[in-house]
Amino acid sequence: MADSKMEGPSAPALRRDPYEVLSVSRDSSDQEIKTAYRKLALKYHPDKNASNPEASELFKEVAYSYSILSDPEKRRQYDNSGFEALDGDGMDMEIDLSNLGTVNTMFAALFSKLGVPIKTTISANVLEEALNGTVTVRPLPIGTSVSGKVEKQCAHFFGVTISDEQAESGIVVRVTSAAQSKFKLLFFEHDANGGYGLALQEDSEKTGKVTSVGMYFLHFQVYRMDTTVNALAMAKDPEAAFFKRLEGLQPCEVSELKAGTHIFAVYGDNFFKPATYTIEALCAKSYEDTTHKLKDIEAQILRKRNELRQFETEYRKALARFQEVTNRYSQEKQTVDELLKQRDTIHSSFTVARSIVTAGGSGHFSNGSSSKFPLEDFKVDSPGEDSSSDSKDKSAKKKWFNLNLKGSDKRG
Repeated sequence: MADSKMEGPSAPALRRDPYEVLSVSRDSSDQEIKTAYRKLALKYHPDKNASNPEASELFKEVAYSYSILSDPEKRRQYDNSGFEALDGDGMDMEIDLSNLGTVNTMFAALFSKLGVPIKTTISANVLEEALNGTVTVRPLPIGTSVSGKVEKQCAHFFGVTISDEQAESGIVVRVTSAAQSKFKLLFFEHDANGGYGLALQEDSEKTGKVTSVGMYFLHFQVYRMDTTVNALAMAKDPEAAFFKRLEGLQPCEVSELKAGTHIFAVYGDNFFKPATYTIEALCAKSYEDTTHKLKDIEAQILRKRNELRQFETEYRKALARFQEVTNRYSQEKQTVDELLKQRDTIHSSFTVARSIVTAGGSGHFSNGSSSKFPLEDFKVDSPGEDSSSDSKDKSAKKKWFNLNLKGSDKRG
């Protein structure tokens, strides 16, 4: 497939076929892709190639290719239509804190505090020590918990041994932090050379007053919520923050564990300080009702995600129509206001202008001509009527003063 330019901000300038980058065939299994990525990521990891800038670019290319081929939906889209079918804004890369330097780490911490999701990659030293089998593994019996403090970009390893019965019932491993530390929960598979290869990783999320993360091996497909999916696109379009919210629900690659000892690790993902945590391993047999509820609620979420995809199309169409009619409303309102204003102007040309002058002047009406009238001409009452009126007033006053009050003006 021909090279093409990247649209996303953190991907390589030129994109090669992801299958070519990872040196795998198009019919490769998920495990084969994962193994190829693991080897190349270690080979080009910035921690091991500090003086080789080309290795850093190759590491980004490997990570970008794996981000496509490790996601069933993105892989299907790429196989069908190539890079054009992929949303460049949603292809967020992971950053390596151990290689950022102090200044850039501070910027990353600031963005994270502002709510911008930032994925961080795991230190090459941790991955290499695990592959070499040189890490210290502490036992974590089922039904127990262990608390600790892990330095940034370091990991504490734990071995969880499960029986056939426990494996059949299902296993849950959870990590919490009352200090709201940032950390990763890692799951390693046993490698052929005796070491451990990274198979799963989950980032902690803030839930209430704590940060937490879990892995659930319950014999049915479980999902994880990746908040960085479409994060940049959602930031550009606030409404997308709702419609794309459930798109981060991604299927976990491993849904069950066999009897034996399994390796987990807590990785310190704070920017500057150690991460405090409590890790516990549980058998799901005691939580059958909770297991059924989890399966049911995730099925509901998946159905709702499909509904929202359809509803978003309807909403966008309705919103476009709403914008159209509101623009029409504004235009029509402006037109009506202008028509009424013109009507008032026309009416005003028919209005008679009046001007009344006080004593010593004259009053006149102006309607294209003027006439002057003596003030006496406006007198309406006749002298006779005035005399009669005065007579009535005097008579009323006389009756008032001639009231026959007891004890006064008695006639003999």
